[in-house]
Amino acid sequence: MKTCLGIELGSTRIKAVEIDGAYRPLSSGDYTWASRYENGVWTYPLEEVWTGLKAALAQVEHRQDIAAMGVSAMMHGYLAFDKDWNLLTPFRTWQNTNTGPAAAELTELFDFNIPQRWSIAHLYQAVLNGEKHVSRIAHLTTLAGYVHYMLTGVHAVGVGEASGMFPIDSAALDYDRAMMAKFDALPAVQTLPWKLADLLPGVLAAGEPAGTLTEQGAALLEGLLPVGIPFAPAEGDAGTGMTATNAVAPRTGNVSAGTSIFSMVVLENPLAKVYEEIDLVTTPAGAPVAMVHCNNCTNDTNAWVNVLGEAARLFGADPGAGEVYTKLYEKSLAGDPDCGGVLVCNYLAGEGVTHIDAGRPLVVRTPETRFTLANFFKAQLYATMATLKIGMDILASEHVAIDSLTGHGGLFKTPVVGQSYMAAACNAPVTCMETAGEGGPYGMALLASYLLNKDGGERLEDFLTNRVFAGAAGSTIQPDPVLAEGFNTYIRRYQALLQVERAAVDAL
Repeated sequence: MKTCLGIELGSTRIKAVEIDGAYRPLSSGDYTWASRYENGVWTYPLEEVWTGLKAALAQVEHRQDIAAMGVSAMMHGYLAFDKDWNLLTPFRTWQNTNTGPAAAELTELFDFNIPQRWSIAHLYQAVLNGEKHVSRIAHLTTLAGYVHYMLTGVHAVGVGEASGMFPIDSAALDYDRAMMAKFDALPAVQTLPWKLADLLPGVLAAGEPAGTLTEQGAALLEGLLPVGIPFAPAEGDAGTGMTATNAVAPRTGNVSAGTSIFSMVVLENPLAKVYEEIDLVTTPAGAPVAMVHCNNCTNDTNAWVNVLGEAARLFGADPGAGEVYTKLYEKSLAGDPDCGGVLVCNYLAGEGVTHIDAGRPLVVRTPETRFTLANFFKAQLYATMATLKIGMDILASEHVAIDSLTGHGGLFKTPVVGQSYMAAACNAPVTCMETAGEGGPYGMALLASYLLNKDGGERLEDFLTNRVFAGAAGSTIQPDPVLAEGFNTYIRRYQALLQVERAAVDAL
């Protein structure tokens, strides 16, 4: 039996998913971890990468049957190494919002939105800050790119992952060389002993071979996988989410909702303007994509679920974590379409879309608010997607056509609830498949299968539509007009609430 393996290093879990020849999940393993805020930087220790990978892989059942595999991870961030691949400064994740000056200057220089979390923003901010390690950088990569290199010896990433490091020329399937030249010409960069092209990983499209598991890589995994497994190009969680949801063709999109939330919509035409709220990235095949990325999604909701579960146990009940989630999600359906006036800002971290540099979770109501459990929890769930809606409304103003959105990630595990609210927020039908909860690692496994099984020049979108998802079970929910109007009312109040959030950040 030939199987394919997808690994994803997400924000809260390292997960491995193995699929069979019919593209069905066969076995999986995971490891829970969390970012740390150290010395003003959100980071993860690289030692824990290998602890987590080994723990997740040990749970996969058919490791000797793996015929192809690939690694994906949270996009963006900053991993800088010297010529011998020694880490020069702790890993800086996508969560960091301390690159504002660099991002703003590069956006103006390129006439192209460079968000704070992009690798090039982190690099240039380090240059502007005069950080001593900058002159010693020989390799710059992402978390997925790092793991891929350590396992294969290949310093390259998939084009979707690369598009979160530096702008991509979709026609050339490579970094935009004109923009690279502008970067190298910056006065602060000219004094450095490298050119940007020397640092960045190579760019590979989906289906291109990206190396094999080396003896050194297998040793890092303590023999859990056999030497010689072919690798698909390393991808980011955005690209694997698009793959997992069959959303790589024009006029399709997906929403990934977990620790962070982001939407990806494949464009037919370029946007008329540059928007700070919209990233322009690519599919794993290199097609242009409008991405709305928000740092905050379910973390604050998870905290409230834990507190409410604790309250239930205080009264002698003993619900499992899954039951608490399900009951609260379903209870929210009884809430008013506008949450009865209850407002929630769920920011634990800063938020680039709304230009807030740090987070202070808030629950706000007036004396007239209908404060019930249903309204409170509905407001919690609306808050998970409120910032995303602000970005999606910009795409609507650009007349971007969306025939379908597919949802995946933890927010969609409870049937109907998150799906209904997302359809109302985006005013588009939202589909969830049976694999919705598998998300990115499943998508990475599919990209590995595409490498192994594609027929000549078969396009990724055709492979997914005609082979993987043909006849796939799923459910689609159309936007409810009453719920959509209620969400619009909520979002108007939410935008006023952001003034309170800014004041809280300043005061606390």
